[in-house]
Amino acid sequence: MLRPVVNALWGHYRRHPFQIILVWLGLTLGIALLVGVMAVNQQAKESYREGEQLFSNPFPYRIRHAQVGMKVPQGFYIQMRRAGLKTCSPLEEYRIVTDQHRDFQLLGIDPVALMGVSDSHALDDGKVKLLELMRPPYPIMIGEQLANYIGLSDGSMITLDSGKKIGPIEISHDERMSEPRMIADIALLRELNPSSGFTAVVCGEMSRKDLSKLTHILPPGLTLERKQSAKLEPLTNAFHLNLFAMGMLSFVVGLFIFYQAMSLSFAQRQPLVGILRQLGVTSSQIAKALMFELSAWIVLGLIGGNLLGLLLAHQLLPGVAASLNDLYSANVSLHIQWHWSWGLASLAIAVFGCAFACTWPMIRLVRTQPARLSAHLSLIRFSGREFAWQALFSGIFILVAFAIYQLPHGQLAGFALIASGLFMPFLLWKLFLGLGKVCRSAQLRWFFNDAAASLSYRGVAAMAFMLALASNIGMETMVGSFRNTTESWLEQRLAADIYIRPSMNMAPRISKWLQEQPEVEQVWWSWQKETPSEAGTIQVMSIGNTDGEKHALSVKETAYDYWKTLHTSRSVMVSESMALKHRWDVGDVIDLPAPMNKKWKIVGIYYDYGNPYGQVLISQSKWQRFWPHSGQVGLAIHLEKNANPDKLLADLGARFRLQPERIRNNAALMKEAMGVFDRTFVVTSTLGHLTLFIAVCGLFFATVAGETSRQRQFSLLRCMGMTGRELALLGGGQLLMIGIMTALIALPLGLILAQLLIDVVLKYSFGWTMPVQYFPVDYLTTLGTALLALLVAGAWPVWRLVRRSAILSLRESF
Repeated sequence: MLRPVVNALWGHYRRHPFQIILVWLGLTLGIALLVGVMAVNQQAKESYREGEQLFSNPFPYRIRHAQVGMKVPQGFYIQMRRAGLKTCSPLEEYRIVTDQHRDFQLLGIDPVALMGVSDSHALDDGKVKLLELMRPPYPIMIGEQLANYIGLSDGSMITLDSGKKIGPIEISHDERMSEPRMIADIALLRELNPSSGFTAVVCGEMSRKDLSKLTHILPPGLTLERKQSAKLEPLTNAFHLNLFAMGMLSFVVGLFIFYQAMSLSFAQRQPLVGILRQLGVTSSQIAKALMFELSAWIVLGLIGGNLLGLLLAHQLLPGVAASLNDLYSANVSLHIQWHWSWGLASLAIAVFGCAFACTWPMIRLVRTQPARLSAHLSLIRFSGREFAWQALFSGIFILVAFAIYQLPHGQLAGFALIASGLFMPFLLWKLFLGLGKVCRSAQLRWFFNDAAASLSYRGVAAMAFMLALASNIGMETMVGSFRNTTESWLEQRLAADIYIRPSMNMAPRISKWLQEQPEVEQVWWSWQKETPSEAGTIQVMSIGNTDGEKHALSVKETAYDYWKTLHTSRSVMVSESMALKHRWDVGDVIDLPAPMNKKWKIVGIYYDYGNPYGQVLISQSKWQRFWPHSGQVGLAIHLEKNANPDKLLADLGARFRLQPERIRNNAALMKEAMGVFDRTFVVTSTLGHLTLFIAVCGLFFATVAGETSRQRQFSLLRCMGMTGRELALLGGGQLLMIGIMTALIALPLGLILAQLLIDVVLKYSFGWTMPVQYFPVDYLTTLGTALLALLVAGAWPVWRLVRRSAILSLRESF
């Protein structure tokens, strides 16, 4: 008896094929984005646990410069070799940009040093030996996954944006060469970027004697790290949380579309269910048939979602790997294989989500009296009651979000706030009903009342569209605020044109010579020193009392006349991350480690993004009192307008024989830093756009399915004299109206979400905050594009119907 019931219910999809696409699309794309993000996150975390694929093992030690952009002096590496530290090898990193505007990291190695201290010849896959990298024209070794991703083959060349060709490419099939970096001899990097020094020096296992010797000769400014990869997972938690949140949001949007399609399907099949019930089919048999149908959709969605998710992960992983490498020097493998845990997690989430989405529509369909089911789409009358329940739950979620926001570490506030979008269908329904009562024109009254009725099949899809729109606006606001704040902060901190770090003995001579040069306007002095304390390492910096140095400091909060107080009394300024960590505020009196000791008054808090240490700022006069002729000295050189920095750099190098790694061109560093920033948020932006695309598609297909089901209504309207153009404007106008109201709700919700991301996630994940900035042009572009898509989505299905004969359409609808 069950088989004919199933066949009868499945016959609905033969008459409405668009709903097959709608149901499959919502569940499959939602699962695909979630699985794709889970795959990327798991691959990255496995790479952290295994360590860097190529060099962390057997090289557990890494020597770097404490200052971003500064290098390890080549002379220090030579000193290490002379001291008998033979288990170390230099590394140089350089980012290349191809003629197709794709950038990759090129890793320079010393093959002789590398092969002398490790079993690195195991990288040889029979085609490439490391020593061959030393022979001009300097081959470039890349892994098989990276080669497939960028479409390179053995022997091919890479054309840079400058027109220069490098290569040839040699592809390694070794599993350890699965990272997103290219490897070449350091000589090639010196040709591309003439400089000296190294990005890092990696060292193998050392005896206590050798380790003590290395620590003793380590100069100021260089840091020795051990197994940095072990620290990567906690550092990157915020990054992965962001990706997972976008994946979950995409799944929720897809689930809303699935719910919309199934609800519409149940509503359209209610006359059929009523007839089956009157013929003797029991409600339990109807429920079993619908459960079988739902199970089939889950299986199809899981298969398609996992396949598409794996494909999406392959496309997203290179961007994620590049971002993690830029931010945390993490090397993530590009090789992804399907893992059973993704399938199990997607199955659990899909079953729970489908049960949550379809339980009430199924119960409503099965428990309704057969006589009422035989009436044409009578269940649509209950949509208002459902919207009221949604609004009630929405109010509860808003209260939960507010309560969570008051708690420390309240990252969940954003997720709870997103759930407040359940209020939107009820608000739109009441608004359209109210406008229908207020308008005097019969056509407008019918327009708004019909729009209210259409929410029965458009409401949930519109809610999904609103959530996707709000998340995009929130991410645009956060990323835009982050970028502008970072750029303005860098412009202040890198106010000088050239920054050099000479030795303590050479600094006075260089400063005097610089002040004599006609192209030099000012020279600022600064010292810095890391000092241990009970709360960890504190970085103490000095600052002069000129107006330029005052304006170069990005302050968050200050006391009255803080600049004068800083230089004339026992006062300090502290970085924001340090103030948040210790809960300090302006006006507090704090104790600092010796020789500074106790009772220092905080007169200001300033932004200091990306610094791993808490930082304290004191005047230069106090520095000379506590650390005379000690610490790392820096000179910031300001040039006259239109002065040529290259000439001054050449003269500095020739006169004082300064190593290039001690000289920093701040304009180049600024450009590099902003490039890293832009690459970091490409993945998040891509996921946001995919989520919005899914939502627009869902609303489009829901409209197509709904307008097809209203074929009788449109046919009657055409027989009564309405033209096809008027009907198309009717369908598009209703959806445009829904879109405008949705946008008006999504905009403030997105801005609140951005504020939460900045005040909560950034604060507790990174230890600093930033001011929120708004971007009206970007919002108008996003909203305008989405509304245009909705206008087309509303007009196209109606236009497709009205192109046919009105009488023929009316005959087919009965």
